[in-house]
Amino acid sequence: MAGTTGKTLNLKLRIWRQSGPDKEGSFVDYEAKNISTDASFLEMLDVINVELVKKGEDPIEFDHDCREGICGSCSMVINGSPHGPDRGTATCQLHMRRFQDGQTVVVEPFRAKAFPLVKDLAVDRSSFDRIIQSGGYISVNTGNAPDANSLPVPKENADMAFAAATCIGCGACVAACKNASASLFVSAKLAHLALLPQGQAERDQRTLKMVAQMDEEGFGACTNTGACSAACPKEISLENIARMNRDYAKATLKDRKTSV
Repeated sequence: MAGTTGKTLNLKLRIWRQSGPDKEGSFVDYEAKNISTDASFLEMLDVINVELVKKGEDPIEFDHDCREGICGSCSMVINGSPHGPDRGTATCQLHMRRFQDGQTVVVEPFRAKAFPLVKDLAVDRSSFDRIIQSGGYISVNTGNAPDANSLPVPKENADMAFAAATCIGCGACVAACKNASASLFVSAKLAHLALLPQGQAERDQRTLKMVAQMDEEGFGACTNTGACSAACPKEISLENIARMNRDYAKATLKDRKTSV
């Protein structure tokens, strides 16, 4: 940023501006000058917004919260890639040293039917919340704390469950998918419970309900191109989608037998 020590660069920005979901939008050109290469992408946008406010103009709307790659709020597409050019990195973790002086950077919101635009770069991702809520509850013993080894979990399962649980629900998988599928997100949320003994009691019904809610929200179907995992800042594995499909097939078959 301006006034910091070290290297700086100048960028030409083309940012999507849209005042509301029912308004027409377009790309607007800005110049980012003397930006520290140590600054994050969001800090660069902060500098632009400070200048816009000084001029009496409307600042660029974008989502952010923790700025530590944990919350998943910083959802935007940078030069055609969700969260930008670096793998395994959220927008808030993307640093300006990744760009070249004088480079043109195009910034736009995640585009999907199930992620309606709110304003500028901000979209409504509450569809993800509804999918999680549809999964319902988990049966647990509410008595005294169990002994550490009372529910043994194979290390391989524990590792896979932990890896799936790292999903931050940012929606990059949806933005990267040509079908706007949420299969990677849903499968990750299902997997971290399906792999643990605590999640077994409601496993079938949880799978059926969350997949049904995903379809109801208007997400597209998965065609296994792998773009979702490549764009994921936590690099969630495609194996979770395969597990979800297997669980869904089994749960559907059991449900049909029960209803006969």
